[in-house]
Amino acid sequence: MQIESALMKARTATVSRDTTETQIKLTLNLDGTGQSRLVTGIPFFEHMLTQVARHGLIDLEIDAQGDLEIDDHHTVEDVGIVMGQAFAQAVGDKAGIYRYGHAYVPLDEALSRVVVDLSGRPGLFHNVDYTRARIGNFDVDLLREFFQGFVNHAMVSLHLDNLKGENAHHQAETLFKAFGRALRMAATPDPRMGDIVPSTKGSL
Repeated sequence: MQIESALMKARTATVSRDTTETQIKLTLNLDGTGQSRLVTGIPFFEHMLTQVARHGLIDLEIDAQGDLEIDDHHTVEDVGIVMGQAFAQAVGDKAGIYRYGHAYVPLDEALSRVVVDLSGRPGLFHNVDYTRARIGNFDVDLLREFFQGFVNHAMVSLHLDNLKGENAHHQAETLFKAFGRALRMAATPDPRMGDIVPSTKGSL
């Protein structure tokens, strides 16, 4: 019997989304080397997305134009939406992957845990209490909006827990690094799984 594992498939996707608020084109490769090229007009957000690419070994290109003259909200949320759509396309039917991923990541005094299930059901469980409302000019409330957009369109269950931290930048960075590593684990081909979907239902 010939078995086609997830590793043999091209796991890439390109998604474009145009609205009156944002115009976004995003390309990702789940089997990349962690390279990124990000143009969003929001430097701190790009810094966070770079962590996902590098620690998730996901090649990521984003060109986003948004109504930043209003605020960063629409751009951050819509990048999450498009990234979720692209992730769902790239991971495909999820045959032969681990499905579950988790990571603990520290940065000095901060420590975060991220757990993901590529379940086919959207759910965000966000337990993060930032020590300040803004990191530079960036509103930390928008980070949840990014994750909510991703979850809704990637159709995953995502638990984000900042376990400790005093510096808000460190808190956010540990979350994004752990998010990348958890995605990487969940999407990795399981050599024992072959072409089997990791669910007793037979599909996810």
